[in-house]
Amino acid sequence: MFRRLLEKKILELKNQFPIIGLFGPRQSGKTTLAKSLFPHYRYVNLESFEEQEFALDDPKGFLMRFQHEEGVILDEIQKTPKLLSYLQIEVDSKQQLGRFILTGSQNILLSQQVSQTLAGRIALLTLLPLSIEELRIASRLPETAEELIFKGTYPRVYQDQIDPVIFSESYIRTYVERDVRDLLKISSLLEFQKFMRLCAARIGQLLDLTDLSKDAGISLSTVKSWISVLEASYIIFLIQPHFENFNKRLVKMPKLFFYDTSLACHLLRLTSSQDVYDHYLRGGLFESMIISDFLKKRYHYGLPPNVYFWRDKLGNEVDCLLEEGSKLLPIEIKSSATIQSDMFTSLLKWCALANYDPSQGAIVYAGAENQNRKQGKIISWTSL
Repeated sequence: MFRRLLEKKILELKNQFPIIGLFGPRQSGKTTLAKSLFPHYRYVNLESFEEQEFALDDPKGFLMRFQHEEGVILDEIQKTPKLLSYLQIEVDSKQQLGRFILTGSQNILLSQQVSQTLAGRIALLTLLPLSIEELRIASRLPETAEELIFKGTYPRVYQDQIDPVIFSESYIRTYVERDVRDLLKISSLLEFQKFMRLCAARIGQLLDLTDLSKDAGISLSTVKSWISVLEASYIIFLIQPHFENFNKRLVKMPKLFFYDTSLACHLLRLTSSQDVYDHYLRGGLFESMIISDFLKKRYHYGLPPNVYFWRDKLGNEVDCLLEEGSKLLPIEIKSSATIQSDMFTSLLKWCALANYDPSQGAIVYAGAENQNRKQGKIISWTSL
């Protein structure tokens, strides 16, 4: 089993809140982590029809079963959102810290329910698939960036030696046929899969919703709805532009990325790491992998996301700005494995506009060597 960086934060918050909410995509390791950290807690899988029916029909009776338990893990809580109101009453009457561990793989209506009923009683945490650091600690990090892009970062791919193509096909089919059907009540699942492929073809690019609407042959309102579903179920995420002006007009569209690049590769019909290397979207796939890893670092330490990008109307761009308090750390992301001096061009231009010391910036690239230069740092993807 992989050691997860989020472990420390979960154990810390367990002594501060009666409920820990652990959310994230399917197969990211939530159940495994919860069971390993709380081996003596009663485990209940709410995807089980019997448990789900009991919780929905008789929530009081459902919770009474656990009154003598040390604690309870309620897996896939989004299946029984009605239960949250009764959990509020339960924890208020018992006043026991760390009593319930909730896991969920959808964050749509669930987040509204949590904010309304469990505010002040629950610590919300996000577990994403494995980070580069977690793979490195486990000595499971692939040798090349293209291999990692293709293989992805879902734990089961590494633990069970599953073919990434088979895993991604099964994952997407299960996701579309179960989660999307439940959430959207749409009749044409093939239409939604086509929409996902169109999103994959825009990885690392500015998201023009009108353009996507035309290509998908659906209304703009439907595009917005489907993008929200993909975000809420942890398939894609959007990075917003940073609006520090510097006396230039800036773009206002977000950029689209996938939490796990193996799913994007499958949607693009790539079948090997060599396909990744040769593909015209290799740069976008590499950028998605790196920016996703920055998000994992934040979420797995219990911190909110701090990732932006900067681009003006003239096409000047910095791939990533990490907001650290009042400071911004500019980072360029390059899929080349060879260090070239012109990699620093955009960083130096942004630093001049922002009046920043260029040495504070960094290049993350697909090579293996780390360097410190006067223009900034050069960081291998393996050292991220």
